[in-house]
Amino acid sequence: MASRLQIQEDESVSLRVTHSNIKSFSADVRFSLQMTVESVKEKLWRKCGTSVNSMCLELYDDTGAKISVLGDNLRQLGFYSPQDGLHVIDLDPSSVTSGGWLEDTSLVEKYSISEEAYDKLGGTFRKFKEKLASQNPSILESKISDHYMEDLCATIKVGDRCEVEPGEKRGVIKFVGRAESLAPGFWVGVQYDEPLGKHDGMVKGTRYFDCPPLHGAMVRPDKVKVGDYPERDLFEEDEI
Repeated sequence: MASRLQIQEDESVSLRVTHSNIKSFSADVRFSLQMTVESVKEKLWRKCGTSVNSMCLELYDDTGAKISVLGDNLRQLGFYSPQDGLHVIDLDPSSVTSGGWLEDTSLVEKYSISEEAYDKLGGTFRKFKEKLASQNPSILESKISDHYMEDLCATIKVGDRCEVEPGEKRGVIKFVGRAESLAPGFWVGVQYDEPLGKHDGMVKGTRYFDCPPLHGAMVRPDKVKVGDYPERDLFEEDEI
């Protein structure tokens, strides 16, 4: 038993992580075998939103067969000999991940107002635009070309790893091109490694790509650098 726990400092494992409530969530995440189960849960909490105390973890092999349950928070991950899959089960019925609303926005109640009622309101953006247009009709004309930043997209393609400014956020390119629901010019759709985005690939009713909730972003090409940008380990500094 003692030899089973003697893990080299630099050993790690990449596991395919899935979630019981978020069916679209699937990510390859690297873990140090020296991390405790509790540290693994804390890392996953940042990725999927399930709280540490409400999280149950199950290990699976490459055939989909369950190997074990990570039931001891103080054990190191290497004790359980992880192989391929790590499944997160959210035990909290009132969790933010329950009910499906993180994936299906149609389940979220939205505020609506009739055109007639909106027109009667004062101080709205519509009223502001109407005032600007009456004072200077040309002020609202588009100043951006349909080819804006097209040249910067020549070296950006779907599937590339990238880093996005500001914030040095890392992820993978999921879309390159014009976006009809956004301003003229070219846009780049990015799936971040962490939940640092604003959506799941759908923007203003138009789907440009698919990704887990809060992992998607549409940015201008000048904010994107493609290259060798592997996924960061959130606990890397803690393990040095």
